[in-house]
Amino acid sequence: MTTSVEAAEPRALSVEVTEDELGVSLTDGRRLYVPLVWYPRLLRATSEQRQNWEFIGDGEGIHWPDVDEDLSVAGMLAGIPSQETRFRAEVEAARAAISRRHS
Repeated sequence: MTTSVEAAEPRALSVEVTEDELGVSLTDGRRLYVPLVWYPRLLRATSEQRQNWEFIGDGEGIHWPDVDEDLSVAGMLAGIPSQETRFRAEVEAARAAISRRHS
């Protein structure tokens, strides 16, 4: 007879935000550090706004109400920056390509 146990996804236990980094302690013992440049809303936020966060659900994510930012633990673990950052990178790449064509 076989049994299957679903591995629980890690959840956030605590959050620390500095001027340039987001640190998250996870339920599986890992500590995750992510650069704030991945999250422009947090990067532009004041220190007070960065410290005003709350967990989403049971720690599946983190919400900053003052800057309307929501991050999932799964997304951070996968190394996925915010859509705002990805869009900005795509725009910059397109501008560079246009500039190269006109050089």
